[in-house]
Amino acid sequence: MDFIKDLRLGVNIDHVATVRNARGSAYPDPVRAAMIAQEAGADGITAHLREDRRHIVDEDIASIIKAIDIPLNFEMAATDEMQKIALGHEPHAVCIVPEKREERTTEGGLDVVKDESKLANFIEPLREKGCRVSIFIAADDTQIRAASKIGAHVVELHTGAYCDLHYEKSYQERDAELSRLKDMASFAHSLGLEVHAGHGLTYDTVTPIAELPEIVELNIGHFLIGESIFTGLKDAILRMRDLMDKARSK
Repeated sequence: MDFIKDLRLGVNIDHVATVRNARGSAYPDPVRAAMIAQEAGADGITAHLREDRRHIVDEDIASIIKAIDIPLNFEMAATDEMQKIALGHEPHAVCIVPEKREERTTEGGLDVVKDESKLANFIEPLREKGCRVSIFIAADDTQIRAASKIGAHVVELHTGAYCDLHYEKSYQERDAELSRLKDMASFAHSLGLEVHAGHGLTYDTVTPIAELPEIVELNIGHFLIGESIFTGLKDAILRMRDLMDKARSK
């Protein structure tokens, strides 16, 4: 497989809906955020429909698909309900993530090894519908190998630990985690998997990840939505896009 020079940016608009839902109002509208992200050069939109509907709701998914011209990456848990919704909408991509109702955000990657048979059966109808199936996992060779075995097209490597260690100033551990991400991106690529990465990435942490040649897409949301409070969403995305492009040009 050849390396892809251009690095795609998927913008997660979940937390626009979080702000909306805090007041139970109609605004801010995540569909508007998706359209601004598209205008700013995002290559895709990511939205996570959680079982408890804490941010994105069912109507948002239909409205986003209708409004945008770029792909939707539909994040979801491996449940019958979410499979039915995904099959009804047929998004460009689905990303299977672990989900706990009590968690603030997605904690760690999916344990593919534990549920290998179940997940293989779960994703098969999605594959048959033409959805690109991604599995959100930790940078671990056994999980990557299992994701390949069940028929996933993509693995998205969890960058949350790397980012947390950076801000905790645990630089030796951070560098070890970055080395692990680098090795596992190479391993996944060698198995024929498309490699994505995401979770917790900011202006300060994105460059070393964007420099990894096997990674073809980054999914970034919480930081961009937070930064948009101060600079506007378009400018926040443009700056992130610039950092990614500069890193990749190396």
